[in-house]
Amino acid sequence: MKLLAAIALVCAAGLGALYAQTDGFSVLTTEGARRLAIARHPRPLPDAALGAGSVAGDSLLRTLRADGRVAIVDFVYTRCLSLCLAMGSEFQQLQNAIRLRGWQDRVRLVSISFDPADTGDDLARYARDFHADPAIWRFYGAPARPRQRADLLRAFGIVVVPAPLGQFVHNAAYHIVAPDGRLVYVVDYGSPRQALRFALHMTSGGRRAPGVPASAAPPTVRRVPAVGRTP
Repeated sequence: MKLLAAIALVCAAGLGALYAQTDGFSVLTTEGARRLAIARHPRPLPDAALGAGSVAGDSLLRTLRADGRVAIVDFVYTRCLSLCLAMGSEFQQLQNAIRLRGWQDRVRLVSISFDPADTGDDLARYARDFHADPAIWRFYGAPARPRQRADLLRAFGIVVVPAPLGQFVHNAAYHIVAPDGRLVYVVDYGSPRQALRFALHMTSGGRRAPGVPASAAPPTVRRVPAVGRTP
């Protein structure tokens, strides 16, 4: 009996520690915890200088505030032929939905390259390939300064690992950003409609997506290899 009681006590202590460390079992991964923290307390983003495709001297915060719309932001690089193309296709669908329903004065799409090798011409070609409407969907280059680039990726939770032949492996998500430069919510790649619903909810004065309580764990990032063609 004493042995059983001791085992029960150890199990109870272990469950208690797990409960405390996972916010009441609501998150079980570091990324899930980060997303939940962002949903509860939106985080300010660093004011990184934007690279190719932007007006000289433009920064992320200046661009967001001057535009005034809620932004759905993703990170890509133009030589990618897998994950980035899938995200581009989903953004194209979002663009069509925004235009069809007349939401272009409320929500915009922003794609930022994390590859310093991407030029303005590369981004312009990429935009043409997806029939991007600049009134809804804009492309910007990576910050030229490595530290600013690293700070920006860290703030958004984007991990980029160099791969052979000048390619990259990276994770992906859609980021809902308020006009004042706060990262408000992170949504899985593959869930563009959820991203759009939350962005629209924000424009109507809401602080959280309908049906997503504060205790609900955001979905986990999909870490899918994204390998583009050889330069």
